[in-house]
Amino acid sequence: MDKFQKAVELIGNQYKDDIVINHSPANSYRSRCEFGYKNGFYTMFNSTGKRINLRSFHIARPVIQNIMPLLLDSINLEEQLYKKLFQVNFRTNSNNNLLITLIYHKPINPDLKEHALKLSELLNIDINIRAKKELFSTGDELLSDLIKTSNKYLYQTDQSFYQPNHFHMPRMIDKAIEFVESPQDLLELYCGSGTFTLPFSSIFNNIFATESNRQSIRCISRSIDEHKIDNINFARLSAEEVSEAFNGKLFRRMNGININSYKFSHVLVDPPRAGLGEDVITTLEKFPNIIYISCNYETYVKDIKMLKDFKIDKIEIFDQFPNTSHLEIVSVLKKNKIKEKK
Repeated sequence: MDKFQKAVELIGNQYKDDIVINHSPANSYRSRCEFGYKNGFYTMFNSTGKRINLRSFHIARPVIQNIMPLLLDSINLEEQLYKKLFQVNFRTNSNNNLLITLIYHKPINPDLKEHALKLSELLNIDINIRAKKELFSTGDELLSDLIKTSNKYLYQTDQSFYQPNHFHMPRMIDKAIEFVESPQDLLELYCGSGTFTLPFSSIFNNIFATESNRQSIRCISRSIDEHKIDNINFARLSAEEVSEAFNGKLFRRMNGININSYKFSHVLVDPPRAGLGEDVITTLEKFPNIIYISCNYETYVKDIKMLKDFKIDKIEIFDQFPNTSHLEIVSVLKKNKIKEKK
């Protein structure tokens, strides 16, 4: 039984209609890659847990595949560049611009900066050098990405979450928008860099978006400022802290935002693979509609079972992670209507 059959079977206990599965190319799809570095090679662990050496990576977007061996050869020629280097991160956008980050177990000294600048000029790419509490960039440390659905730019750093599958990301956004009915105000938990926030700003009256990652908050702030969007407020809050805010706790990070002043018709959650905590689930029960984006169908089903007053209204599966056991779910849950007593 493959991962699609397993997911459909598990979700089928909660949803009886057919589930559409959206497949992805198996190669050249990944726009975000992180590798170790050891003994002159990129490294990663395979499905059996064995460390393997790489010079390129067929799953990555072609622009990443092409630069990987060139960058590796250049690093291996300079001791300042390869000494105590332990990780190399690659990111690209829809225009094939690159953001590459070299991460070190040593302080960033002037010689390392000089070699990074030469490397950036040689390969015609922006390079970040990162060490503990230090960052040096040869260009803009933020990478922009135009989302055609909303005609707005999203931003990312190498430390912010960003959807890795460039083929499916716009399709998931379009599907989530299609699923929404009668939008008023939206509460968003785990908003990341604003992947759904920015496109949703065109269909919801107001949005309050929350995220605990500082780098992601920095990115969404830049997008909102650049596009002069006036119906999105955001705060650096964890999902658990949002639950506390609904119970009356005041957070200075909310900058005076009154969460109870919104007329929320929907809440959007896009949690990590561990799914939702009990406090968060209790908070979600206040809403009539839940837009649930999930990267783990097992914790998704577990959470659905805990949301006893809700049923899956719309759902599609996206093969966001080909060649792995993981997949992505885009769904809307509706609260069951209470039958009036005669």
